[in-house]
Amino acid sequence: YSGLTVPWVDRETGVIYDAQIFVAVLGASNYTYVEATKDQGLRNWVSSHIHTFEFFNGVPSCLVPDNLKSGITTSHRYDPVTNETYQDLANHYSVAIVPARVRAPKDKSKVEVGVQGIQRWLLAPLRHCTFFSVAEINAALAPLLKVYNERPFQQLPGSRASQFETIDKPALKPLPSTRYCFAEWRHAKAGIDYHVAVDKHYYSIPYCYLKEQIDVRVSDRTIECFFKGK
Repeated sequence: YSGLTVPWVDRETGVIYDAQIFVAVLGASNYTYVEATKDQGLRNWVSSHIHTFEFFNGVPSCLVPDNLKSGITTSHRYDPVTNETYQDLANHYSVAIVPARVRAPKDKSKVEVGVQGIQRWLLAPLRHCTFFSVAEINAALAPLLKVYNERPFQQLPGSRASQFETIDKPALKPLPSTRYCFAEWRHAKAGIDYHVAVDKHYYSIPYCYLKEQIDVRVSDRTIECFFKGK
């Protein structure tokens, strides 16, 4: 996320909020995607990744995120722990997650430079504008992003867009047939009535898993219970 935010005003209350600016950059072409969200929470973090893949119309081999809590539960030099929902997203799109090391900006230098460019060419022109929703911010960012990606390089031939078509686009994996459905993972233990509680609702599981630790995947439409991945 960019360190700079974009303020927007709630029409009903007059309260001013700061929209967070998500930035993704492809490694070879520097082709960039930008999106404003209400916060850096898990749902928006995952949604921004989905929108990124759809903007690129393909999936890269790996993701190199910062150690944001929405993505990386526990940062570690050799064995970081990925948020279960974020890993679920990665499994759906068959992409590896290789988080940058803590306080090692060179691990994600592409996006570090990309954020600087976004702040200069997209956010600076909007600094005197008044927005009343995050959707309005994204509508204003879209044409500026197109110009940014098509801006000729100063010391290289072509632009981000032309290099994307030549180098990155052929290397991307195709999108899966279905879009990822957001789901949170919880942990529960079945009681003596072999039911697990999720948001004050109770769901039965096979009695043989009585008192076992159960992983629960909660999406907008389904509740799935797993024991050791099954």
